[in-house]
Amino acid sequence: MAVQLRKLDEQVVVITGATSGIGLTTARQAAEGGARLVLAARSSDALDQLASELRRTGTQVATVTADVGKAEDVERIGQAAMQRFGRIDTWINNAGVSIFGRNEDIPVEDMQRLFQTNYWGVVHGSLEAVKHMKTRGGGAIINLGSELSDHSIPLQGIYAASKHAVKAFTDSLRMELEKDKAPISVTLVKPAGIETMFVPHARNYMDKEPALPKPVYAPELAAKAILYAAQHPKRDVFVGGAAKALSSSNFAMPGVMERFLRATMFSQQKSKQASAPNRRDALYEPDPRSELRQRQDASKPVIETCAYTSAALRTPKLLPLLVGGAALFGAWKLARRPGGLRSAF
Repeated sequence: MAVQLRKLDEQVVVITGATSGIGLTTARQAAEGGARLVLAARSSDALDQLASELRRTGTQVATVTADVGKAEDVERIGQAAMQRFGRIDTWINNAGVSIFGRNEDIPVEDMQRLFQTNYWGVVHGSLEAVKHMKTRGGGAIINLGSELSDHSIPLQGIYAASKHAVKAFTDSLRMELEKDKAPISVTLVKPAGIETMFVPHARNYMDKEPALPKPVYAPELAAKAILYAAQHPKRDVFVGGAAKALSSSNFAMPGVMERFLRATMFSQQKSKQASAPNRRDALYEPDPRSELRQRQDASKPVIETCAYTSAALRTPKLLPLLVGGAALFGAWKLARRPGGLRSAF
């Protein structure tokens, strides 16, 4: 069955993890596009501030303080959307957190907590969305995976594992809904490194502060891809040509990729700054210092436009494949050039 999705200005959009990073950027872009919003996060204060900001522009907003790792909280998100707007057109499972460190150094309870948010949050949100969409004309479910949905790296093993699990669940759900001929589009978005509050939110078991390996992209690119998929059915979307190139390389040459990642990822995920002894993070509770911030450092030069992602969203499959072949080289070359990170494949 061909899935017909509404235009953004006709939609009711649910966004989890809405008060920082990609979720916040997506919420603001969706408001600019005329959508009605149901925003969920763990901080009620941040939600209230964001809702006030968006309402001043004329956006209709409902907010739900919720921990997506709890099924009952996610059910309240669905109930709030139905009570306020009567339907859900797009549900974006965005909430997520990471842990940096060697697997043997990370307590199992921290690993389990990460899975509660990153994996079970997606499961809870997707099933809640299906429950409402199946009986009310369908819609789009958009799950945030990662470039690490397709390959892993050292020092973020549990995060990569959760994103592998998100991919497996998303693909399975898509096939089941297609078998039922349900009018629901299911998209997996796989961003490369994105300049958000990802690093400050992450728990750290390394001796140095964490860092994102280059190339790093702007959160606006991820938000644009998400909202495109909300209006045009897509199976999956890579945000950043580097994500596509690494995924393709891992598929074709997994042994070579592991040697490359082993040689580069231990150093590139550590900054020069020593880790603070009482460092705060957002694994178990929100960090108010980082709420309502799209980027960690607004002055940091990152890749602002991406030819690969634009091509992948709007053109037949052949062109993105061709562009993807050159994406990693172009992105890494620009990453090494001072001030040259405003656009790339």
